[in-house]
Amino acid sequence: MDPTVRRRAFTLVELLVVIAIIGVLIALLLPAVQAAREAARRSQCVNNLTQVGLALRNYESAHFVLPPGVVDAKRPIRNKPEGYHLGWIVQLLPYLDETIAFRHIDFSVGAYHKNKKPVRKVMIESIRCPSDGQGWGGPGLSSYAGCHHDREAPIDTDQCGVFFLNSAVRSRQIPDGLAYTIFVGEKRLDARETTWLSGTMATLRNTGTRLNGTEVDMNWDNHWQKDVEQSDDGTEYWTPKPMEPMGSAGDESQLSAVPDAEWQWIVGGFSSFHPGVSNFLFGDGSVHAISDRIAMDVYQRLGNRADGKLLQERPF
Repeated sequence: MDPTVRRRAFTLVELLVVIAIIGVLIALLLPAVQAAREAARRSQCVNNLTQVGLALRNYESAHFVLPPGVVDAKRPIRNKPEGYHLGWIVQLLPYLDETIAFRHIDFSVGAYHKNKKPVRKVMIESIRCPSDGQGWGGPGLSSYAGCHHDREAPIDTDQCGVFFLNSAVRSRQIPDGLAYTIFVGEKRLDARETTWLSGTMATLRNTGTRLNGTEVDMNWDNHWQKDVEQSDDGTEYWTPKPMEPMGSAGDESQLSAVPDAEWQWIVGGFSSFHPGVSNFLFGDGSVHAISDRIAMDVYQRLGNRADGKLLQERPF
């Protein structure tokens, strides 16, 4: 090689400039990647709710009625792991391709009995939103809840939603129209929840609280001791510890200083981890994303199957 020929190489300044440019490009790319991933998760969530809608339709075709929100002889329902409390998701299992789980359910005992412990911890992917990564280390939970009422109240009989205590609603008994009535919506997991078998706030919510309006501490282990007590009949209990809400957003959710005993009567509203929106299944089988800025009166009407009030425009 000719010693007079000089090799050309990057200077330190040029190298640093190239690294800086690559860093800026990566920083610009990451939000786009995250947005694409969230869009995929939202799409999967919509698909899950669509499957739930098909299961509800097939159940009604077979039984001529929608499943009860929760079955129990006592009223109203407390958000406490005691009682029969079998919820609407239990009835849908054969229509969600979960026949094996359905066959393992002992209907002679309540949702919290030791006989149900194996099935109680089953994770059912079709009722799990991919964006909701909280709380899945405990018993099997649901990211979706049926609508039991148009205002905050303990779960009881003869309420305005579609799924409530011992309900037996048919599609033809929804005069407001299936396309304008919420059947099922998303919810963030809550430290008070027990299992998807339970027809409590674990699988039922209302439109009386602003959408995404209330957040509670989601740390399960800080508030519940799991399977530490067992009654003579074999019912297993989670023992609650005192719990404080993290905060409240919106004047409609005055839950910031509720005594622990009163939390047992608060059902709560719908919410999600999707930025600014939550997905809802309507009675006609359609799934829509509703903004958390929806007018409260319109939102409440969507949770009432028979209020007879006009909607000036579709909120989605």
